[in-house]
Amino acid sequence: MIHWSIDNAGPDALIIRFGRQIDEALVPVIRCATDRLASELGDQLRDLVPSYTSLMVVYNPLQTDFAGLVSRINGLLSGLDIAHAETGRLVEIPVYYAPEVGPDLERVAQLHGIDVDEVIHLHSAREYHVFAIGFAPGFAYMGQVDTALRTPRLETPRTRVPRGSVALADQQTAVYPLTSPGGWNLLGRTAMKMFDPTLDRLCPVSAGDRVRFVPITQAEYLAAGGELM
Repeated sequence: MIHWSIDNAGPDALIIRFGRQIDEALVPVIRCATDRLASELGDQLRDLVPSYTSLMVVYNPLQTDFAGLVSRINGLLSGLDIAHAETGRLVEIPVYYAPEVGPDLERVAQLHGIDVDEVIHLHSAREYHVFAIGFAPGFAYMGQVDTALRTPRLETPRTRVPRGSVALADQQTAVYPLTSPGGWNLLGRTAMKMFDPTLDRLCPVSAGDRVRFVPITQAEYLAAGGELM
């Protein structure tokens, strides 16, 4: 049984809430709801923004209003069939794990009393759900990290984190799509572009997709266009 509530979020937006805390079981629910509304509401919509526990609906006030849209959404969600919904795509991200591109790799290993190889194994051994895209264009919040690897954010964020840096913080992991400040623990780097404004699909992953990190060698990373600086 799917439960939800709908709140007004301004003159042209509302938020559908499916829960109050991060839960992997909500990922397919929100993905399915997003797809259903996108296909059924047409020009009434301006945007759909899925997140951890909610879905923001930005609508065209010239085409509908809050009360009318709430009624329509309630009807569409009441018939949602999660059991037969399409699952998100599985996207593999190649990662070069090494201290030269992952300056926190050894410290994370020491913190948990394991070696670097075990950190790499724990980080790359599972599939992660993409909960949301935010912070920066293409920054995908993914989870959940193995309990044996969960590490707090840095007390003092770095002023510069290179593009492609693969990182973790607490129960989440991510890839920095652009060079920016950041306080997550850096384990390695990928040459895959996580945001490309020249492509129709700006980001290779979307909320509801799954991600697996695949360890590669330095030579493979460099051959793919990766940089060590």
